Amino acid sequence: MRGFLGLTKRNLLLFFKDKQSIIFSLLTSMIVLALYLLFLKDTFVNAMDSAMNQFPGLSSHIDESDKDMFANLILLTGILGSAMITVPCNCLITLVKDRENKVDYDILATPLKRGQIIFSYFVSAALSSAILTSMILAIGLGVIGVQGDIYLGIDDIAKAFGVVALGSISATSIFMIVVLFFKSVSASGAFFGMLSAASGFIIGAYIPISQFSENIQTVCNIFPASQITIVLRNVLINGLLEHMNISLAGVDHGMFVTIIKELFSFKARIFGGYLDMTQMLGYITLSILVVSYLMLDAWGVVILFIAKIREVFTDILFA
Repeated sequence: MRGFLGLTKRNLLLFFKDKQSIIFSLLTSMIVLALYLLFLKDTFVNAMDSAMNQFPGLSSHIDESDKDMFANLILLTGILGSAMITVPCNCLITLVKDRENKVDYDILATPLKRGQIIFSYFVSAALSSAILTSMILAIGLGVIGVQGDIYLGIDDIAKAFGVVALGSISATSIFMIVVLFFKSVSASGAFFGMLSAASGFIIGAYIPISQFSENIQTVCNIFPASQITIVLRNVLINGLLEHMNISLAGVDHGMFVTIIKELFSFKARIFGGYLDMTQMLGYITLSILVVSYLMLDAWGVVILFIAKIREVFTDILFA
């Protein structure tokens, strides 16, 4: 146990030693949030206005500040959804560096079992990711909170931090397998750069997933990252929607909020059906358990499988 904790501590210290990288990770998310608020906010406000136009006289019951806050929170969940993909990638750089510098051979020579070593990298990366994404959530709520009432109680905020932690653990567990394809930091950096660009579309940060075809929605929502973003969207925005519903006083017969939730994907649509909050959390938890099993009990098989795939691709590229 002491060896496991020592290796975990070593991995954490190595990651947080690079303060410049950490600062830029946080700064990048804040800059993206600012750009979203400047260039994408009006798109979401206009979408809400279009939904309101379906009910004559509805606009007089909803404040402009509430519409702005809705757009702000939608954009924040998109930023956090992307961060829960990109930040775990950065946190696993220590593992890639150790493989590139052959440090993993020295670690394997210690009395620690292979499963303990792998789990140590996982725990350190998941902790680092959860800390950084929680900081992004706190800063984001602070920035948006000064602009008006966000209608979040202490329990809602606590749930949001819990969802962010769960998302960080989920993404880290999946990327633990992905990084095995790479033996150099430059190769992994190039891949994760492309993933970062695509993640905004996969989780619906730029365009709500509901705007895609049914098949594309299924593909997007198969990824746990999309579902964790939807869960976070429910936690952060349901309070505001309930306030809007009360303000409407039944004028719309409860339909406006229903339309908004369908328009901005408050449920995950997979194979024509919809997953509610409980089912999405179950799906995410199951994905973590499956990958954890592979890490602890079937890691050798995973490595051999990945090595075979890499060999096939190498033969194809250089044939």
